[in-house]
Amino acid sequence: MELDRIHPELQHVYRRAPKLPMHSKLFLSFANFILRLRRERKAIDGVTIRNVRADGASVRVYSPPQPGCGAAMLWIHGGGLLVGRASINDDLCAQYARDLGLVVVSANYRLAYKQPYPAAIDDCFNAWRWLQANAGELGIDAARVAISGQSAGGGLAASLVQRVIDGGGVQPAAQALFCPMLDDRTAAREELDTIEHRMWNNRNNRTGWSTYLGQDAGMPATPKYAVPARREDLSGMPPSWIGIGDVDLFYEESAVYARRLAEAGNDCELHTAPMAPHAFELLAPESTLAREFFESNYRFLRNTLALPG
Repeated sequence: MELDRIHPELQHVYRRAPKLPMHSKLFLSFANFILRLRRERKAIDGVTIRNVRADGASVRVYSPPQPGCGAAMLWIHGGGLLVGRASINDDLCAQYARDLGLVVVSANYRLAYKQPYPAAIDDCFNAWRWLQANAGELGIDAARVAISGQSAGGGLAASLVQRVIDGGGVQPAAQALFCPMLDDRTAAREELDTIEHRMWNNRNNRTGWSTYLGQDAGMPATPKYAVPARREDLSGMPPSWIGIGDVDLFYEESAVYARRLAEAGNDCELHTAPMAPHAFELLAPESTLAREFFESNYRFLRNTLALPG
């Protein structure tokens, strides 16, 4: 993708963005090894952070500096289903705890190159169950929880919402999906390979999906809760917010998913950032586009979780 297709405010970031060889297991192992070596912080701007392993869940908990608002967000990190860990989004999770008073629970999950489907979605479901079981200790109302995530984490968040809805019990109050990875059929479209989308291109997308699914992307059938866009009946979903740039590889599938949610009778807001590539909100958080992105998401969460302000 040529730089002139990217918003001028973002061009300096994406000019330096590396091409990641996601097809290489050596690269994946090295990248995740480096992430494990990073010293994990215990506090950011008054937000305290702790790791918890219990009941099959591995989570990172961010507690606001002041008594919280009684609501929470379950966050799921990105990384194409191949790289990452909860701590890579420390600043973002602390931001939500600080700005909105939310308790943020960020899920660790097993990566597809080591453990394919259903490992990741099972781990996210265990994180949800842990959050619900410990709502009292966390000082939150179990019915005031949003499920959210970015990129591959956004796709896992959408899948998790579907699984929780089908399982009954306490339901998520909202879902908020940041540039979500929703549909393996995008990866099967080889004509998209030539576009060279910044940060996450379709060749990487094909690797991520095929590794996770254990089959080629775009096959006639996929396992239940593996690919959220494959679900036929989207009725009964919670209020939804999807935010994405319009030059992101995932823009079309996100817009289609938002339309289908609305057509199924759900409240759904699609926030589109013009000329913004994948993950711009994390790479350029001080940009006007990112500030507008987060302001839109904050409004959505304030409304759906009954937050002050």
